[in-house]
Amino acid sequence: MVMQPFDLVVIGAGSSGASLALEAVRRGLRVALLEAGDPGIGTSSRSTKLLHGGVRYLELAFKKADPAQFKLVREALAERRYWIEQAPFLAHELRIALPTRHGLEQLYYRVGLGMYDLLAGAAGLEPTQGLGGAELKELLPGLGNSVSSGLLYSDGQFDDARLNLLLVLTAQAAGATVQRDCRVVGFEQVNGRLQAAISQGPDGQQQRWLAHQFVNATGIAADGLRQQAQPDAPSRLLVSRGIHLVLSEQLCPGGVGLLIPRTRDGRVLFVLPFLGRTLVGTTDQACPLEQATQVTPEETDYLIEHLQQWFPSFSAASITSRWAGGRPLIQPAGGTNSSSVVREHEVEQLPCGLISLLGGKWTTCRRLALDALQLISHQPPREQPLPLLGAANSWQETHTALQALRETLTLALPGGAAQAEHLLTSYGLRAQQLVQEAQQCSELEPLSAVIPVSRAEWRFNHRHELARNSADLLDRRSRIGFLDQGEAERLSAPAATWLEELSSASPSSHQLNP
Repeated sequence: MVMQPFDLVVIGAGSSGASLALEAVRRGLRVALLEAGDPGIGTSSRSTKLLHGGVRYLELAFKKADPAQFKLVREALAERRYWIEQAPFLAHELRIALPTRHGLEQLYYRVGLGMYDLLAGAAGLEPTQGLGGAELKELLPGLGNSVSSGLLYSDGQFDDARLNLLLVLTAQAAGATVQRDCRVVGFEQVNGRLQAAISQGPDGQQQRWLAHQFVNATGIAADGLRQQAQPDAPSRLLVSRGIHLVLSEQLCPGGVGLLIPRTRDGRVLFVLPFLGRTLVGTTDQACPLEQATQVTPEETDYLIEHLQQWFPSFSAASITSRWAGGRPLIQPAGGTNSSSVVREHEVEQLPCGLISLLGGKWTTCRRLALDALQLISHQPPREQPLPLLGAANSWQETHTALQALRETLTLALPGGAAQAEHLLTSYGLRAQQLVQEAQQCSELEPLSAVIPVSRAEWRFNHRHELARNSADLLDRRSRIGFLDQGEAERLSAPAATWLEELSSASPSSHQLNP
């Protein structure tokens, strides 16, 4: 039997590839989504967890008087609202304090953040407000005494890995063929045009994927695939590494984050609440592709130094996790420092036909997908309504259903309210299915004080969410590995044993679709 060509083969199931697969299948296209590892294993699970328009980019837009950058910020602000409404169990509004040292500085940032609110328009969140020194210290009691005033503005915070996964799973449920552990190793061409992609699985077996269009959505690795399809294609991307530290110490006890607007070399840092701990990042340093996930001692020291300037009592002993991820920036002509590059995106098509999604950021990955669809089909069909798995048809319906389910799960679960909150903020309305599929009550017992995961949850991850190894469970299905690396090491062996038992009882392939 000869496989019929897909309309679209998307290579890479990070945020951009997953968004494209979902938007394409919503419009009736026949889609295959191929992922070399686990969805979101790279940059898409290693972000700063912010849905934002880009306060720094807005500042650059002012300084350069660049209308295109204002447009980029306005577009991102609209998408910020979109994600909060589409996945309210994974994304929420976050208030962030920006400290100022004197009146002129406060006026400068007040004008900029006022423009930030204005550009958001109807998609805006709670507006910016001024803060006195006492108010700022009340919100962030560990701050030093050198700050006399500040501003409080809004952005969004989200679980990047789980949103990425739900985009993939929703596309699959709508009819996309999705396959993990499926690395594209080559292409077939006829008369200089791509006809098929050749993939290879972990066992070395190869598979041929015919399609009318092929899209390269491999993020920081996009240049490699571009040059595999067309060897003379010039490199387009600059890789910028962001490093993050997680602290057991709660520097944001009231749930308000902090933007440090200036460091000694002009970069910005965030100090954010993160699942009961504190997330600090990012350093935004250009690096070679192969070093994108390396946490260097120099960058760690850089974060510690600046954090101690703002929080004098902070101790490096409270660091429980450190991790890094690369961001794909479109290389400007002549080169530049990565911290001054605006994260704009581009949809490129090579003469051989390969379409590449270049640049961009998490918040605007859907816009990048829609731009790609416009190139693939100049008049793409209207999308069909398709809520994400775990959500209802509207924000209000989802919110109401979650409230009712929260009460039920709090009473039913051995971990009470904390476990119920964890399941609801990870799985949304699918939390009920997860609990119902537990084969005995003991499977719901929490296994960790860091995040109350259970064997029932791991069973659900394996059965319904593509988890194949302990890193899948601990890093991306829950965030234990990103919160506390010591705790992840402790749970790694039990998680691997449980997966082995589940695989023996019900063998599963690397393909999501039966």
